[in-house]
Amino acid sequence: MPTEILMPALSPTMEEGTLAKWLVKEGDTVSSGDLLAEIETDKATMEFEAVDEGVIGKIMVAEGTEGVKVNAVIAVLLMDGESADDIGVASAPKATASSNAAPADAPKAEEPAKGYGRDGDAAQGDKAPVKDGNRVFASPLARRIAADKGLDLSGIQGSGPKGRIVKADVENATAQPKAAASAAPAAKADAPAAAKGAAMASGPSTEQVIKMYDGRPFEEVKLDGMRKTIAARLTEAKQSVPHFYLRRDIVLDDLMKFRAQLNKQLEGRGVKLSVNDFIIKACALALQQVPEANAVWAGDRTLKFTKSDVAVAVAIEGGLFTPVLKDAEMKSLSALSSEMKDLATRARDRKLAPHEYQGGSFAISNLGMFGIDNFDAIINPPHSAILAVGAGAKKPIVGKDGELAVGTVMSVTLSVDHRVIDGALGANLLNAIKDNLENPMTMLA
Repeated sequence: MPTEILMPALSPTMEEGTLAKWLVKEGDTVSSGDLLAEIETDKATMEFEAVDEGVIGKIMVAEGTEGVKVNAVIAVLLMDGESADDIGVASAPKATASSNAAPADAPKAEEPAKGYGRDGDAAQGDKAPVKDGNRVFASPLARRIAADKGLDLSGIQGSGPKGRIVKADVENATAQPKAAASAAPAAKADAPAAAKGAAMASGPSTEQVIKMYDGRPFEEVKLDGMRKTIAARLTEAKQSVPHFYLRRDIVLDDLMKFRAQLNKQLEGRGVKLSVNDFIIKACALALQQVPEANAVWAGDRTLKFTKSDVAVAVAIEGGLFTPVLKDAEMKSLSALSSEMKDLATRARDRKLAPHEYQGGSFAISNLGMFGIDNFDAIINPPHSAILAVGAGAKKPIVGKDGELAVGTVMSVTLSVDHRVIDGALGANLLNAIKDNLENPMTMLA
């Protein structure tokens, strides 16, 4: 039967997307790894590649179509011996089956149409591996590569439709011991009923809000995928994550002098360090100095990390990205500066890959360049803390010998997830950040 190509989930939060551009046309022969289309997700415009080889029999969704649901049929791939005459039987009824409704059982006498990410497409050859009691789906090519590399497919996170493991997933994975198949964890049964109980509070409906402004001129602005995702995730975060806030003033005079000296020495290399580069380094080192705070909430446990992966909020038109600088504690200030500039540029062009903005345990949001004195940032799960950075301003300070002086002072607020970090631990983390910034030379030791 012809293989249905489904709208892929190209990011963890993607529910629908825009099929921006087809890179193939009907009748084209494609192989595994060939680019099929450009798809706009809630975060970026990404390329979608073929999993299997064959001929593009029919394109079901025209380019430029918005609101295409994940797992909706977007095209049909013909295998050897198949023709366009087979497409109507294979794909027409299945487009409905890709909706959120549970599909009806197919008659046993008929072979269901295969598709990228469909259950019937999973098992070929050996018995499919199992993860948490569920079958793991992978493309035939991914299975072959995994077998050659000695990889356990149950330990690999798939990036294809419905979480299907594709070629790129196994090529980027590292060999690991095969884990024994196990039943679904008992933790699900132990989850508190209260967590599922009360529904999240919601505001007035669209109709109610519009009615409030009846007779007043306004323009309705359609929400794009990114704005919908920001609204949903941060509403959930504010309602479900128990925030508390810690505030400190940080004197920047020594850092400003040290930065000026370094920038003069690095001028020949075309490197110019920003205050934000020092903040990233200070936070990364603080997570090493207070390792208990380098953790995230994971439902019924916390995950504690040995490396400092720091996310930095980057404002773009219509929203924001939080690209992650991995192993930031190991990198020089100039390396962090160069990497941050590259990530910020590609974030504004919406060209970041998912692995570049996923992960991390800690985030930084800096509004100092906008003249904001201080603010409180919302934690972006699964991060356990976010540092809100205000502008440095001249203020009266008390010197080391008790004398009154004028210094450059920056106000910061640390928003903390109380499930992971208690008050004293959060205070230790913020004090470590402050000490690193007020003694910048120690960050090079």
